[in-house]
Amino acid sequence: MKQGAAELNLIDRLLAREEATLSEWGFRSRDSAGRRIPEPPCPVRTAFQRDRDRIIHSKAFRRLKHKTQVFIAPEGDHFRTRLTHTLEVTQIARTIGRALGLNEDLIEAISLGHDLGHTPFGHAGEKVLDNWCRDHGMSEGFQHHIQSLRVVEVLENEGRGLNLTREVLDGIVKHTKGPSDYSLTVDSDDPLHWEGRVVKISDRIAYVNHDLQDALETGLLESEDIPGGFVDILGPTNRERIASMVKDIIATSIQQKSLALSPGMAKAINDFKDFLFERVYNHRAVRAHDDSIRRCLAAILDTMMEERPVYLRYMRDWVESEDERRRRLVDYVAGMTDRYAIGVAQELLLPVPWPLRGG
Repeated sequence: MKQGAAELNLIDRLLAREEATLSEWGFRSRDSAGRRIPEPPCPVRTAFQRDRDRIIHSKAFRRLKHKTQVFIAPEGDHFRTRLTHTLEVTQIARTIGRALGLNEDLIEAISLGHDLGHTPFGHAGEKVLDNWCRDHGMSEGFQHHIQSLRVVEVLENEGRGLNLTREVLDGIVKHTKGPSDYSLTVDSDDPLHWEGRVVKISDRIAYVNHDLQDALETGLLESEDIPGGFVDILGPTNRERIASMVKDIIATSIQQKSLALSPGMAKAINDFKDFLFERVYNHRAVRAHDDSIRRCLAAILDTMMEERPVYLRYMRDWVESEDERRRRLVDYVAGMTDRYAIGVAQELLLPVPWPLRGG
């Protein structure tokens, strides 16, 4: 009885600390809408802390370390991957969240889970899967944020899902904004709570800065290629640029009592993003990989879709329904790391050497 009372007191203290430290904008764990399948509360962790732990221990999270950001399967050790991007988003979002008195556990869970549905080969891989899905009768196509939701709701934990709270699911599925405007005007596609919206903008802050840094590392850009206007507003280094953006959103949000960037900073980030699309994402050296990525992933999907022995080599059992087979294959390929996808494509496309007699 004494141990149970101590455990109960611990969770009570965690919830009391939230009440004492969170601002009017912070989401309280006790107000969660709960899980799809109700569970008894944990005696030593809040609901969002449990979600964070489930995500970190998932297979999809571990695979992020070998999934590409922009530069495909880089040989160097210093380029970003989906895992390092995820950690950078988490760090930026928690910094903003702490300054604004938000729930850092909720922020952390959303941040760590937001990219679990990303394909191998970054956005180029996502585009290939989207086109393949549409060409094969899947009218909804493929979008990584929808797949992230599918990963945590359906695919993980041997098909049982992670049973996360509704607030974390909402932040994961609504984290993306695509190449559109970076201002923080709230719309119906935004997360319901400030914590999810902070992750959404932190995702952009992270990737525009680290993609520039990676482009400089490859020699795709030189420091002098960065327009002087960006340097004047944002700063000359990665650290200073991130700090400028983070401090702006904190100061503006406190002043306006609404999550916001100042107009000048929003324009600077939008212009910075446009510069990256023009000089990095659409650079011929980056786009040169697109056709090989398409051939690689399409070959895997088409061969496994049509050839039962190949399908069974990688999947557990054959399904007669073509719709179900397509869905399983898209889930399987989307979960691949860059190097695993390359290995599977080589197995399927390259000839196998004829063995020597007695070999």
